[in-house]
Amino acid sequence: MGCFVYCVFGGSRHVTLGPTAITTLMVAEYVNGEPVYAVVLCLLAGCVQFLMGVLHLGFLVNFISFPVLAGFSSAAAITIATSQVKLVLGLKNIPRSFIKAVPTIFQKITHTNLSDMGMGIVCFVVLIVLKKLKEVDWDKKKGTLQKPPLWQKILRKVLWLFGTVRNAVVVVAASLVAYGLLTRGISTFTLTKEIKPGLPAFQPPQFWLVKNGTVVKNGPEIIQDIGVGLVIVPLIGFLESIAIGKAFARKGNYRIDATQELIAIGVTNMLGSFVSAYPVTGSFGRTAVNYQSGVKTQLGGLFTGILVILALAFLTPSFKYIPSAALGAVIISAVIQMVEYSVIPVFWRVKKLDLLAFFVTFFGVLLLGIQYGIALGVGVSLIILLYPSARPRATVYPASIAPDDVLIVQLESGLNFPAVDYMRDVVAKDAFKEKPYKNVVMRCCCVSDIDCTVVQALDQLIEEFEARGLKLHFSCMRPDIRAALVRSKIKGFRYFKTCEDAIAAMRAVSEPDQENGEVIMTDHALLSNIDTPDDDTPGNTPDNVPCTIHIPAVNVSKVTAV
Repeated sequence: MGCFVYCVFGGSRHVTLGPTAITTLMVAEYVNGEPVYAVVLCLLAGCVQFLMGVLHLGFLVNFISFPVLAGFSSAAAITIATSQVKLVLGLKNIPRSFIKAVPTIFQKITHTNLSDMGMGIVCFVVLIVLKKLKEVDWDKKKGTLQKPPLWQKILRKVLWLFGTVRNAVVVVAASLVAYGLLTRGISTFTLTKEIKPGLPAFQPPQFWLVKNGTVVKNGPEIIQDIGVGLVIVPLIGFLESIAIGKAFARKGNYRIDATQELIAIGVTNMLGSFVSAYPVTGSFGRTAVNYQSGVKTQLGGLFTGILVILALAFLTPSFKYIPSAALGAVIISAVIQMVEYSVIPVFWRVKKLDLLAFFVTFFGVLLLGIQYGIALGVGVSLIILLYPSARPRATVYPASIAPDDVLIVQLESGLNFPAVDYMRDVVAKDAFKEKPYKNVVMRCCCVSDIDCTVVQALDQLIEEFEARGLKLHFSCMRPDIRAALVRSKIKGFRYFKTCEDAIAAMRAVSEPDQENGEVIMTDHALLSNIDTPDDDTPGNTPDNVPCTIHIPAVNVSKVTAV
């Protein structure tokens, strides 16, 4: 279904939709081994994804950072690999949870089926060798750019082909070995259960669970049992697909739209539920095969879908001869590459706090489960993101202006309501000393947004300064920020275009009047010198802003009151 639907709705030329290791793990986590649950989850996950696409909510996935994704995929890979160890060793009744599976495997290690273990090890080694042969750059290895002979070109193509379809090669070879032994009456391998042949019927999903002819679960109970899987499965499925699509779009020099991908995956899962499918997403392995095979458009999915239908129609009876150990080896060799150990040094060099989000997600998924691990990782990632908003960087330094000193507070990041108390503490720490500075200038060039909480805090801070006989000035504000503060009518608000203007004005007013030796300082300036906002918003006329001061940086002997 994914192959055909993506031809119409998909935006990537190479992405192939289908079951993946991560999606399968998540589905298994929430469906309790019941196929009915899996089909219902497929329909509802598709509805969620389609609705997100219609509402253009693809941007929400941007809040899941790369460290969280890397931690999740690494832990999921280890969990999947652990779940397949039981197939390689021929063990039974092993729990699905990683934290329970590991001790159980060690307890039952003496019951290992040596034939299964031998088959699994051989299959795993063959898979690794074929993968390495596929990755060899023969021209570079030979150290020449000469055109190779025809037989070498054919050999390289054969090795590339076997390396690309290595999973199928190993499964087919293992099945032939198991079939040959069975015809001679030797049954030593644990084989896959018999699968019903043919195509599934096209029918609406069944919203009830029947056991022994009795309905034991209805629709609402099934949905309640799935729980947060209705959010986790579609969200992670979309993340996996969009990450794969963007990676191959960069290689192919084209762009894809997240909204279009959401709609494509959503429609696929909704229609897939009518043919007994469980949720699917973009597959990295099959997408890589498409790219390496030279697929140029979404129409490639049509041929993939036809081959899948032919396999279901004619090859299903032979699936029962596949050794479980061979399947386990295939899955382990595939998912072990998803462990993102190489990103740890990068996180250490770039930003060490990213390691915290990575390891919290990693151990959360391993020890607590997928939903809790992702939730913890996203929570830590958001705290790391929001912390600078609550603790903005600020540089405080004095500017010597005889006879008094001026304290400069340089805000080096934005100013929002979580930072209000911290900002007040930073300013007050140096301003309210035993011998306080009489003037404090706050440079606000990095402030790009304010809210009512910030305005109220500034009003209180100015009042506190006034009560102590001190002056708080502001400089270097964006016009829209200045206009907002003017409209708020903060009493005693003083503004200068630059910090130098503020210092020059303070130097001027600190000089005594030459006639009578008095220093006259006022909260108001000549209306012609009032710095008004640069927009034409009603209420921003000079008559409405008598407390906003702008004194040009010129040599003035005194300032007189209006």
